[in-house]
Amino acid sequence: MKRNDNTLTKVEFEVMNILWDIDGAACAWDVIERYEEPKPAYTTVATYLKVLCEKGYLDFHKVEGQGKTHRYVPLVTRAEYTRRTMQEVKKNFFGGSVKSMLNYFVMEENLTPDEVNELLKLVDYPNNR
Repeated sequence: MKRNDNTLTKVEFEVMNILWDIDGAACAWDVIERYEEPKPAYTTVATYLKVLCEKGYLDFHKVEGQGKTHRYVPLVTRAEYTRRTMQEVKKNFFGGSVKSMLNYFVMEENLTPDEVNELLKLVDYPNNR
């Protein structure tokens, strides 16, 4: 990452989600095309793409014969960003404790014992076979 700020804003995350869904090089118009109405202005999307490049989330290249059009490629996968973000949440809100983090979500979501057991089965916990 080029800058220390590795957190995406809500709009930056929206743009990254679009690019992750495209799963390949895309230009600003490709991003705009996938927005619902009202679609953002080209300059707005171009600014976000530039910021994402500065933050180290994207790289770009020009395609010969397409003028000034930049094609953007994610440098970070959705899974990598999710992992980083969850690590930060764990560190900053739960003192690095997975147990505290999971306990918070179990309590906050009012999960029943059956739902907790169902979650344990999803992670294929060795003692839960």
